[in-house]
Amino acid sequence: MVPLTLKVPVPFDYVFPVGVLCLGVEAAVDFDHRHDPDNQVRDKETGERVWVVRVLDLAAGKFGRTTEVKVKICAPQQPVPPASAVPGYPPAVEFDGLTLTPYVDSQRCKSAGACKARMAYSLRASSIRPAVVAV
Repeated sequence: MVPLTLKVPVPFDYVFPVGVLCLGVEAAVDFDHRHDPDNQVRDKETGERVWVVRVLDLAAGKFGRTTEVKVKICAPQQPVPPASAVPGYPPAVEFDGLTLTPYVDSQRCKSAGACKARMAYSLRASSIRPAVVAV
């Protein structure tokens, strides 16, 4: 039986109500093929390359969450973040086509003690663009 992968479309503002700053974009590495010259992860549905966009969630500190979040984008070429509007600071960005995929993170269940699995989610987007700033 194939596990069901549920991709829930979500508005950018629901996930990142205060916005995000782009820290960088890098290729997602397929660790099963890490010694191959082309070891980048490919999307299972489209076959396109998967890129990881690291962002700083500006609201995360208020809720006790991790401030750095990774959003995956499938694209044939590496997405290029926009230039920063404020010199010396990372650029503010938004994501189009944002989806949330829930899963059970069972990495904490390896010891003989109580299982401390938790519900987690991964984020994917179709593209990255400069943030719209309200005036």
